Amino acid sequence: MFKNVEQLYLKTQDDVKIAINHNKTGHDEVLIIAHGWFMTKDSSYFTDMANVFSENFDVISFDFRGHGKSSGTYTFTSKEPMDMKAVVDYAKEHYKKIYLVGFSLGGALVLIHSAVEKDVTKVIAVSAPHSFIKIENQMWRKEAWWHSFRKFEFIRWTTVRPSLIIGKKIRPIDIVAKINVPTLFVAGDCDATVHAWHTMSLFRVAKCQKKFELFRGCCHAEDLFFQQRKRFIDVCTDWLKEEHSVETVQENRELQAVGGR
Repeated sequence: MFKNVEQLYLKTQDDVKIAINHNKTGHDEVLIIAHGWFMTKDSSYFTDMANVFSENFDVISFDFRGHGKSSGTYTFTSKEPMDMKAVVDYAKEHYKKIYLVGFSLGGALVLIHSAVEKDVTKVIAVSAPHSFIKIENQMWRKEAWWHSFRKFEFIRWTTVRPSLIIGKKIRPIDIVAKINVPTLFVAGDCDATVHAWHTMSLFRVAKCQKKFELFRGCCHAEDLFFQQRKRFIDVCTDWLKEEHSVETVQENRELQAVGGR
């Protein structure tokens, strides 16, 4: 982790304490990284990712409630929009350009925030689900259990505190058309947890300036960074740095290969 990382806590509207790492590298743009279920900002995946992205942006990573150093219990996107809002509100005090990148359920949450709050500049959703109820999560497949085992971090696993899954949730597919900023949708074609059709369905419904990137041979969420590190960083950085004047769509074989439901 870089030496110029400030660690602090924010409070949500319902008084949950959210732990953040603020990588200050002298940029006037900030990228907020939103992890998924069973990950934390201090996982080796996300500290490494934050450091790489810090070459081009200031970076804020944080723990959703029920993960890492944040308080509360995880509600699988029911109450986590309040966590996102607290972090974005903090970023707005320091930056005019705010970018979001979210992974898995974190991808769902950056889409929900962007559609509801309309206060960020650009969005990247990686392995974002169509809706929570539609997630297949086929953990018996070797593509899923092998990568879960490989990512095992004892300390991280002991910090996760889930709640019941019964809370009311916003379905990303119901709100994605309300997003009005450029949005990049990213998926792995070997994802056994959130199949690529989920993210593709969101891309198809979105009405904003948009692009879809399929990572062939890659699995779920942060695995894309691990498996194709340079391409992942380049694709994300190019999207955030690019001036978007017209709708951007990656057509034909990439889209047809994913299919849809």
